[in-house]
Amino acid sequence: MAAILRVLVLAVALLLAGCAKEAPHFNGIDVTGAGWGRDFSLHDPDGKVRQLADFRGKYVVLFFGYTTCPDVCPTSLARAIEVRKMLGGDGAKVQVIFVTVDPERDTPELLRAYTKAFDPDFLGLYGDADETKNAAKEFKVFFEKVPTGSTYTVSHTALTYVFDPLGRLRLVEQHTLGADAVAADLRSLMRESS
Repeated sequence: MAAILRVLVLAVALLLAGCAKEAPHFNGIDVTGAGWGRDFSLHDPDGKVRQLADFRGKYVVLFFGYTTCPDVCPTSLARAIEVRKMLGGDGAKVQVIFVTVDPERDTPELLRAYTKAFDPDFLGLYGDADETKNAAKEFKVFFEKVPTGSTYTVSHTALTYVFDPLGRLRLVEQHTLGADAVAADLRSLMRESS
């Protein structure tokens, strides 16, 4: 009788183990539970202060850059367009946010025009020098002015941060990942949340 009971307990344990959700595989870096990248307090082009809580219920895709960036920023935003297309109807659940690291030149009007040129739903955010520095520090973003002749460029971290609908930082996507890989990661997060 004891042997039958042990077999039954083992069978139930194996059955329950088979029902457990498999942890998702991500193409980006899984940073779930990170003690950084928790929030920001920046302005939208209308001057309204925005924080992560404003986007609860959405999958937030956040990128730091600047409007005169010659390559990384436009390709990251173009990738975000492709990701939303690849997600079909679920693309509407994704809020793309572009945070400028060049508030000196990226005026609210310029920021609005820049993000809207990619997609009318994309949102540009800015802060003064201290607010920008604080947001960058919270997300471990490096940026610095690099003089070039009579003007400058801005060297900056080229990563995309992905948040789940509860506002938790979940993934960091490298600039080298294609739209298909990022879309797959968002699909995995969406399946996990359903």
